[in-house]
Amino acid sequence: MSPARGPGFRPVAATRVVVPTGSETLADEAQLLAEELDRPYAQGAAPRAGDIELALAPRAKATPESYALTVRDRTVRITGPDEAGVFYGTRTLKQALSDGGVMPEGVVEDWPDRPQRGLNLDIARKPFTAGWIESRLREMADLKLNQLGLHFSDDQGFRIESSSHPEVVSRDHLSKREVERIVALARRLHIEVIPEIDSPGHLGAVIKAHPALALRGASGRTVQGAVDIANPDAARIVDDLLREYADLFPGAYWHLGGDEYLALTAKDPAASYPALAEAARAKYGPEAGIADLATGWLNDRAAALRPYGKKFKAWNDGYFKGTSVAPDPAREVEYWTGRELGARAPEEYLAEGRRTVNLNDEYLYYVLGEPNAFKYPTGRRIYQEWTPLVLRGTKPVPDRYSGQVLGARLAVWCDYANAQTQDQVARGIRMPLRALAQKLWDPRTPGLEWEDFKELADKLG
Repeated sequence: MSPARGPGFRPVAATRVVVPTGSETLADEAQLLAEELDRPYAQGAAPRAGDIELALAPRAKATPESYALTVRDRTVRITGPDEAGVFYGTRTLKQALSDGGVMPEGVVEDWPDRPQRGLNLDIARKPFTAGWIESRLREMADLKLNQLGLHFSDDQGFRIESSSHPEVVSRDHLSKREVERIVALARRLHIEVIPEIDSPGHLGAVIKAHPALALRGASGRTVQGAVDIANPDAARIVDDLLREYADLFPGAYWHLGGDEYLALTAKDPAASYPALAEAARAKYGPEAGIADLATGWLNDRAAALRPYGKKFKAWNDGYFKGTSVAPDPAREVEYWTGRELGARAPEEYLAEGRRTVNLNDEYLYYVLGEPNAFKYPTGRRIYQEWTPLVLRGTKPVPDRYSGQVLGARLAVWCDYANAQTQDQVARGIRMPLRALAQKLWDPRTPGLEWEDFKELADKLG
């Protein structure tokens, strides 16, 4: 911030939120701020003393989502190269004015350090209401977070209405109308909803309706949540679902899943699942293995969605070393763990040139019931110890990879769905979300001590 002498800004009776001619696309941002401050909105009007003006100001080489907030002569002007940046400027102003505060005189120039910042929510194991999700979106927007990952299919449930395969949908689910409402609110708040139908593991809800799709080992036993990726019916049903939801979620990204396919956690996958090994050789050649077949599975699911213009993500344990079938080099790695059998260090993906998003299970996993030695994350640990480069455990990757680490999300997983109510989850993730937002916007050592940061967060709500 560049401070200046002056009284600063506090809304008065005559204050309006103004969008000048040429910046009409900021109407949503301006109307929201006007509603929050209980002041009128004026479009196309010339700003006057006491007003808050929002305007687009494209600049060469401007950082996306950046803004400049200028307070001069009891008037505020917020500009940015894009709508998101101006919106974040309004969040800064709103926070400064909370509880009768004043926005100081001067100029704030601000931008995020990482382009992907958000929350990942498991609604498959535990249904959350549409209203609760919308409340989280509003909370995220005030924290300048811009992604909500929605994991809505797993062994325990399939939670969005389906017309192509209604038989897989759980009793407690979101209607498509509710999802449309969620997505529309998210878009107004500059948040992208990233859907995930996890496969080829974690498909128990689909298998329950279609038992013939289940993977069987050499003993004839079925494998929890895993479909037989050599069975074309499994691919057909999953692709039906992917295509059905492609337009329901109009954002750029789709999460393919890919984690914890149990056939590949066996000591000798080929011996344990000889039919899969044979299918791999038949499809990809005599040297191919089950990892090639699993890699091809994800590639094929991406191909089903490619006509919709999607970009793709997959969990880090869905990328295998030494396969003859290569995963799409543009697909982003969502790095969550080094605990899994055969897990690769994050540096391996980064050295391959892959772009990575941080969901480090040491700091960013809020797992209901705290199974498998998980502990609920604390805002203090994230604030004091974590940075976007800490992808696995507590050790950061080298700084030279910083440009490939796109950001992070706090992840809520509902392994024991009844361990907390949705209101308890909201309270539990409150400070971790705020700490994460701070470290994604500015990963440097914070200027405030933790207790001072917590006091400020409590004041701002």
